[in-house]
Amino acid sequence: MGHCYHHALSSARKWGGTAEDYLPLHQWFDESKEITADFRHRALRHHAQGIFELERTFGATITISTGRVVPVRLIGEQHVLEDLGFIPSFADWVRCIRPQPWMGRAQPIHKLVDPFATPPEAEPDPDPPPQPALDPAAA
Repeated sequence: MGHCYHHALSSARKWGGTAEDYLPLHQWFDESKEITADFRHRALRHHAQGIFELERTFGATITISTGRVVPVRLIGEQHVLEDLGFIPSFADWVRCIRPQPWMGRAQPIHKLVDPFATPPEAEPDPDPPPQPALDPAAA
């Protein structure tokens, strides 16, 4: 499809009301164009989990200007179906990412920041300094 307004017009044709009733939901899907302004933006929200996130954001239903109650999930499904022809999972998108070396370079920092982490074993000193003798009378 393309523009969120056209998705909103399609929703109005399907469930009634006006495009403005649906525009915020369709804009939510396409906000990821701020990150990358080509089809790859869809990887962030155009999938099954994205539809559930839309529902968490806007609620289970919206009441349109005619008073009709429309399930948000159906509106999300309509948007994704119009753009992709099916509803992929997030895993479907991730499988298409070509891993790069920098993606797996995370370093374990827990030993540096966790006060309860076991400190590394210290090497024994081959020449320990002499210890003062304890005076039994001083005790």
